[in-house]
Amino acid sequence: MTIQFNDETFRDDYSFYNSDWAIKRFPFPFHEDSYMYSVNMEQHRGGPEGSVYEKRFDVDEHYVSEMRDRAMVLADDPLRCQSLPHMTLAGWDLLELIMVSKSEDYPDLFELHRDGNQWRWINKPLGIDDSFTFLDETTLPYGPMEYITRQAQGDFCVLDQRDEMLWMDAGMVTTQADWSLDFDIGMNFFEWHAPVPLAHEMGIFKRALKFLLNIQQGAPARRLNWTMTVNPLLDTSPENYHKWGIQKTTLTPENIGAKQHLRVELQTFFRLPRSNALVFPIRCYLCSFQDLMTMPKWGRRLHRVIRDLPEELATYKGFIDNRPMMLDYLSQFDDGLPTSPGVFPDLETEPPLKKST
Repeated sequence: MTIQFNDETFRDDYSFYNSDWAIKRFPFPFHEDSYMYSVNMEQHRGGPEGSVYEKRFDVDEHYVSEMRDRAMVLADDPLRCQSLPHMTLAGWDLLELIMVSKSEDYPDLFELHRDGNQWRWINKPLGIDDSFTFLDETTLPYGPMEYITRQAQGDFCVLDQRDEMLWMDAGMVTTQADWSLDFDIGMNFFEWHAPVPLAHEMGIFKRALKFLLNIQQGAPARRLNWTMTVNPLLDTSPENYHKWGIQKTTLTPENIGAKQHLRVELQTFFRLPRSNALVFPIRCYLCSFQDLMTMPKWGRRLHRVIRDLPEELATYKGFIDNRPMMLDYLSQFDDGLPTSPGVFPDLETEPPLKKST
């Protein structure tokens, strides 16, 4: 296998780590030195070789450990995966999309063999070799959506489209940034986005909905979203807030570089062929402040973004109380030099940090 998979945890002892390779390809979300909500959609048609945008469903060194963590979340709370009865066909659509994509994009890791409706799926990293009948639920150990999303990094919301609206009618959600599938299931697009400040007044969600309703099969889209997490914790759900919320109080000036993580979601959107549903994968990437600071451009820019972020957004994203400590740390890595446009680290052209004397 071409990818070396980490043996790591996203809870308890938090042994999660990023290799140098993973840091360099981290999807840094800020293309300039300031941030405000925008629709920020673009076509999902690959990207620079080796980047998280290159494949349809990125597989990286965290794959095996993330799937182990998902199984633990589902064992504790099966309601993190739900599908309303009319969404079964969409589940089969999603299964096909992920299996075809992974087998074509990572042929050394995944194989899909199809003879009519008789399919064989081989997942080498997880040691899975299953034969089943496509569209026959009785031939799989779980429903089709749950079966395949237990083997795919990130969360998956499957949205039914009707009455010129999108409805959250199915999903596998175990790595979310403080929202609940069990609460949102059956809601429409505006209802589940209701808690987001400022964006409604700016008309962001009306424009986003219009864009999403018009996504065509074979023309997926993508965007980035971000927040902050203390410790590399994947499961920051409201159901478990009593476990992770308190961890925000454990930051100190000495440990903030290691404990404070930028949490970035690569959100993609695919139209499904049989059901006409829209699948909304939300892939979570984590990177500690100290790892981000190894990229001079990101160190400079992150300080400026966090410093100038409107108070409402810092509050909504959950780090308003820790912002002064974050800025004290980040300011060491901002020497005031200009940054190049775009999200990539630009290691060949970005000047090194000019240390103050």
